[in-house]
Amino acid sequence: MRFSGKTALITGSTSGIGLGIAEAFGAAGANLVINGFGDAAEIERLRDDLARRHGVNVIYDGADMSRPEQILAMVARAVDAFGAVDILVNNAGIQHVAPVDDFPVAKWDAIIAINLSSNFHAIRAALPAMKKRGWGRIINVASAHALVASPFKSAYVAAKHGVAGLTKTVALEVAESGITVNAICPGYVLTPLVQKQIPDTAKARGISEEEVVKNVLLAAQPTKKFVTVEQVAAFATFLASDAAASITGAVLPIEGGWTAH
Repeated sequence: MRFSGKTALITGSTSGIGLGIAEAFGAAGANLVINGFGDAAEIERLRDDLARRHGVNVIYDGADMSRPEQILAMVARAVDAFGAVDILVNNAGIQHVAPVDDFPVAKWDAIIAINLSSNFHAIRAALPAMKKRGWGRIINVASAHALVASPFKSAYVAAKHGVAGLTKTVALEVAESGITVNAICPGYVLTPLVQKQIPDTAKARGISEEEVVKNVLLAAQPTKKFVTVEQVAAFATFLASDAAASITGAVLPIEGGWTAH
């Protein structure tokens, strides 16, 4: 798959799944707009490295995904630079775990804003240029929690179920415009953030790191294996390819059988 001449904007792409997706699209020849928080010097090193290794144009935008006006400005800058955002990957997200009756209102508002509303604002801003070109790919990185629930994650589960509904609705609206809209639903992915939690969890529970992985983190995944960043990224590039042109409005699990229960 080659995306030469296309531009991919990936939110939350300075680390983890988002960075993996940016790497995959860059390797396939797409120009990149990366976004996320982090040390300014490290982000510039990352931007330069992506551009140099893949021979593509890469720009960074530090838009806060909880701020609609910043999202609109980010998309506008991308369109000014490249003519359109051909591939929009809504990946940015945060999490907080607490019983619903103790759930901090500010955390609820932030999770809904970043995990759900940011998708709406980015899609709304990107669609006009996609429609003008008669081609576009919108990929929302949801979660297995777009399909099933877990206790103590009310805001996250609500947001991800909302992403599923948004995905289906927009797909129907643009079905005749050469634009597809799909959601990827990963299970547990072994990102650096998750890796750092394993030793602390083992110590807190008095069990081995292997037991943490199998019996805590992967309890719901029948394969007892993490989904990899590379697998999610490959799924995203497939959905952006011509081979996937007839896949739209789909909410697609990649979670080791979790939602087969």
